[in-house]
Amino acid sequence: MNPASKSPQSMVLDPVAATIIAQLREQVENQKQKMAEKEAQLARTELLVQKLKEELRLERVRKYGQRSEKLSDLQLELLDREPAVSSEEIAAEVERGPLPNSAENNQQHRQRKHHPGRKELSPQLERVEEIIACAPEQCTCNKCGGQTSVIGYEQTEVLGKKPAVYFVRVIKREKRACSRCPEHGVATASVPERIAPKSIFADEVIIDFVVSKYCAALPLYRQRAELLRDLGLEVALTTINDGVLRVGELLVPVVGVMRRDLLAGDYIQADETYVGVQTREKKGKNHTGYFWQYSAPGKGVVFDFEMTRGKQIAKEFFKNYGGILHTDGYVAYEKDIGTKDLIHACCLAHARRGFIDAVKARSKDHAADARLERVVALMDDLFAIDREAREQKLSLDERHALRQERAPALLDELHALLSEMKMSGTILPQSVAGKAIKYALKRWVELTQFMRHPVIEMSTNWAENSMRPISMRRSLCPSF
Repeated sequence: MNPASKSPQSMVLDPVAATIIAQLREQVENQKQKMAEKEAQLARTELLVQKLKEELRLERVRKYGQRSEKLSDLQLELLDREPAVSSEEIAAEVERGPLPNSAENNQQHRQRKHHPGRKELSPQLERVEEIIACAPEQCTCNKCGGQTSVIGYEQTEVLGKKPAVYFVRVIKREKRACSRCPEHGVATASVPERIAPKSIFADEVIIDFVVSKYCAALPLYRQRAELLRDLGLEVALTTINDGVLRVGELLVPVVGVMRRDLLAGDYIQADETYVGVQTREKKGKNHTGYFWQYSAPGKGVVFDFEMTRGKQIAKEFFKNYGGILHTDGYVAYEKDIGTKDLIHACCLAHARRGFIDAVKARSKDHAADARLERVVALMDDLFAIDREAREQKLSLDERHALRQERAPALLDELHALLSEMKMSGTILPQSVAGKAIKYALKRWVELTQFMRHPVIEMSTNWAENSMRPISMRRSLCPSF
């Protein structure tokens, strides 16, 4: 049949066929839409899995210490299965290098570091010689049988210690009277000033209690046990505690002067940390108390112990303060603190730690995001400016001029990079990196206050270092 002779009507599809084709096309479109949704869901799931892996790795790194950052995920997993892992085992695992089936099997094993040698003892320490004589058979010559002579010594130095010597100080106060004038009565020497006048402990013993408790993290009940063990002296714990509390009472006026001096200045760093506290209300379980710290470079450090971390503590301390308050990102310092003139600055080191954690959280099998590493490098360059100023012993104004010269370009690149990562969609907002980006951008003005005020440090390390003894004590003794 000649195709040209076909009627145009023959090209019109049957209505039923047209309906079927339309339905098939609709089904195809629906399937495509479902596939797109599945792919988007899969991408979100992969981001979530990566976030959980990062959190797991970061938790393991925190658990096993700084050196464990060098371990692969497989090594960390194996360590996690052990009931108790020592620092020596972690060090050995680091020295061992990656396991055979890790992505690092092409790297060379780390070489064991050479031992630095025996440490020299200070020449200022007293030397007490102890001569060890040879055995009798060594004092006679094996050939002629004659007496051998000392020709020298094989010398070794070890650190010794004399145990503390306790003694009873008998205080005798003279009593005088005139034999010719008995009506004048008896005169007795005045009572010497003591920290705790009625205590059985002398001042130096009470001071030793305080130093051991707050500097060596030795609780009073353990010091009481030492007295019983070493001297057979059994005293009530309240007797020791009363002496320590009396020291605190004597220091209250000093702390008051330090506080007034601090608030009279124009720059304060504040921080707080938790500590376990035994209370009668929570028998058998520690209550969480807090040490609030207020300080400034070159000035003293004021501690305030409170049973809460509530905002009212900072609000009360800074109620009449109108200077610069430098803190971490804790929300208690952000609003309604101080007078209307108060300027709030945030710590750049805290922001940097978030990105350090994000880099740590990346497993050895997955390369770290170059953008995260660039953020850390830019922040390090900012801190290098202040380090150079310290090395050159520049004044605050000279340091400020150095900051104005070098920091703007670094800050511009840093802010642009943070904004780019936030909008990229490749970083889950609740991941370690996502939280770090949000933290930095939300507090950008506070983080860059050091560009406007020369006195502001880039970090609150001054405050954190003053809190370090409390943190160390907390790790040694969980209750206050």
